[in-house]
Amino acid sequence: MRGLMMDNGLTINSLIEHTNKFHPKTEIVSRSIEGPIHRYTYAESYVRMNKLANALFRLGIKKGDRVGTLAWNGYRHFELYFGISGIGAICHTINPRLFGDQLTYIINHANDKILFCDLSIVPILKNIVANISKVQTFVIMTDKENMSQVELENCLCYEDLIENESKICEWPEIDENDASSLCYTSGTTSNPKGVLYSHRSVVLHSFAVCASDGLGISARDAVLPVVPMFHVNAWGIPYACAMTGAKIVFPGDKMDGKSISDLLISEKVTFSAGVPTVWLMLLQHLSETAQKLPDLERTIVGGSAVPPSMIETFEKEFNVSCIHAWGMTEMSPLGTVGHMTNSIKEIGNGNLLKLKAKQGRPLFGVNMKIIDDDENELEHDGQVFGELCVKGPWVTSSYFEDETDSFTKDGWFRTGDVATIDPHGFMEVVDRSKDVIKSGGEWISSIELENIAVGHSGVLEAAVIGIYDKKWGERPLLICVKKEGIELTHDDIISTYEGKVAKWCFPEATEFVLELPHTATGKVKKSVLREQFKDYEFKG
Repeated sequence: MRGLMMDNGLTINSLIEHTNKFHPKTEIVSRSIEGPIHRYTYAESYVRMNKLANALFRLGIKKGDRVGTLAWNGYRHFELYFGISGIGAICHTINPRLFGDQLTYIINHANDKILFCDLSIVPILKNIVANISKVQTFVIMTDKENMSQVELENCLCYEDLIENESKICEWPEIDENDASSLCYTSGTTSNPKGVLYSHRSVVLHSFAVCASDGLGISARDAVLPVVPMFHVNAWGIPYACAMTGAKIVFPGDKMDGKSISDLLISEKVTFSAGVPTVWLMLLQHLSETAQKLPDLERTIVGGSAVPPSMIETFEKEFNVSCIHAWGMTEMSPLGTVGHMTNSIKEIGNGNLLKLKAKQGRPLFGVNMKIIDDDENELEHDGQVFGELCVKGPWVTSSYFEDETDSFTKDGWFRTGDVATIDPHGFMEVVDRSKDVIKSGGEWISSIELENIAVGHSGVLEAAVIGIYDKKWGERPLLICVKKEGIELTHDDIISTYEGKVAKWCFPEATEFVLELPHTATGKVKKSVLREQFKDYEFKG
């Protein structure tokens, strides 16, 4: 016997239709690429989405066609999220920080028919345009006045494109299992791989994002997504804001500490999300200016491990809850969030900080386990390491037009992360499988050593890689960026490790550099460091 409930599909356009109807006057604020702050409401954005959808129909876009975006976080990009998916096409967000060859591969592999590009990204597009001949139409996301800056032939202007379209669109019927959006992984070891989300997976993921044990986004929030909209759909935040009617504040292409601080304060932001490097810049700016964050209540940090010192600084100096989260492009991306539970709030502050530094507990909808090399499931005791595997309704079942096998025999997605899961359900990523250091038959977590190093008052950023050692196989090398005007030695750094890890885990040596190489998503590029230090030899 089936239940007697209405069979309404879970579709992306239903999110924005809800907000247009029940939160029409809520603001969407953007620092525009052209410079000025732009303000309008959900109701006004909905009208423009209708006009955009009609323009896409006029340009011949059909269900299942891919439409690419090379854009920062702003109101026009927000319109594209819903205008493209709402007509049954696929919104393909592309990371403009990637190398030209990677951009070319991704755009051609996706077979994008139209490419929307922000004004400041046009020079990047200009360098690859000759190699992406499958793209039929280029649209520059600006107004007529600023099109004079564009040195690219045969481009359309976004504002001209939608100006004369009808404000009313007949949104087509969409099956909730139809594809809605496409993101590619960073492709650090091979070509990037496409992850194709469905309307259903996006809406279910949005429920999880809005849940209290998720990111807790509600209509009472003013939300600043610092995480880029081309990085796994800004962790699903634009969809979650539409689901709840939260105020959105988009930072445009300005991610420095001062620019983020200005928006947090002027727009009374209560919730924000981004990678650790962004928050390091913010905290450094706040330290230099003695500014406070009177309205910010909580920030989610993900993308790479969060140093415990960052959590402490946010909480003690700014009264802001700094919450660690983890996920992947293949997971839409949210998998775990580091909210505490009543049963563990009673433990001592030191142990509580250790828990907060872990990646957190799985959300309902995400199942996870750790396995050994033979795919045997390992115990959740917080000590045993294994490869982390996941399952769930917003986890990929395969890559877009790619036969790469990243799944166990029983269908779990293999994340490539080495992790532990403790009896409380808290997962901790010990390392990427390719980054874990194997020394004398034991594993050393490069992430743990990096977090301890960053806790030193003179260290701005740190990375740890394994270096060949005749006796032990590998030993850890610490590579540090010092804060300006600070003098440090290896011995200064090593004293920080006393009492935190076993002595055999201590970095064997420290090298100081002016900067660390980063990937397009802000993570330290360890492959570059391994190449740079491939001939390194420890002294003595």
